Amino acid sequence: MDSIEGTWRLVRAMARDDAGNPRPSPYDGQGMGRIVIGNGRMAVMMIDWRPDVPNGQKREYSGYTGTYTYDGKQLVTSVDAAPDPSRIGTKQPRGVRFENDMMVLIPPPRVVDGVTEHREIFWAKVSDV
Repeated sequence: MDSIEGTWRLVRAMARDDAGNPRPSPYDGQGMGRIVIGNGRMAVMMIDWRPDVPNGQKREYSGYTGTYTYDGKQLVTSVDAAPDPSRIGTKQPRGVRFENDMMVLIPPPRVVDGVTEHREIFWAKVSDV
């Protein structure tokens, strides 16, 4: 089993529709994020890092923290704090796989602009802590 513990930086995020066609890149391809996992807790933050967001677009931001379980294939976080209060008290499941020294997290599908989107978020380890 590959270890998920450590500090990871966001490398890229991609999205596809139900048919496998590419969707606009999450965070407009300019995301910045960190995830820290260890000692039974995790915390994650991701944001669209562009200096300016064009009119009509919103800056995407996501984050939460809590205790977690990991069975070698799925990371499930029991959220106890988040900027979005609707996440507090929820469980956030993420599929996990390792590819080319990166951890890939796969959130459940979600609807974005009326289209079901399947995301994969690629993380590179920056430290064991």
